[in-house]
Amino acid sequence: MNIEKLQMVPVKMSVPLYTGAPKTQPEKSFGEFLSNSLQKVNALQKDAHDMNIALAAGKVDDISQVVIASEKAQLALNLTMSIRNKAVEAYQEIMRMQV
Repeated sequence: MNIEKLQMVPVKMSVPLYTGAPKTQPEKSFGEFLSNSLQKVNALQKDAHDMNIALAAGKVDDISQVVIASEKAQLALNLTMSIRNKAVEAYQEIMRMQV
């Protein structure tokens, strides 16, 4: 390869300019955030269940989609349970503290 034939191409990098205060989104309460997250986990569980029923009925051609949906649902549920367990442990630790 002949290095002399290579040309230097300028690369433009766009850096966003600071425009003042960041855009604020309406703040959600912790309860709303928790509720939305649980609804998403529930939706993943329902999707996996529906895909399993469709697979059993012979309506699914690609079994990998069923496996992926099931794994997503399982991971979401495991994460939810881990967060719940940590919250319960934190609550129990606070209750053991002496005032």
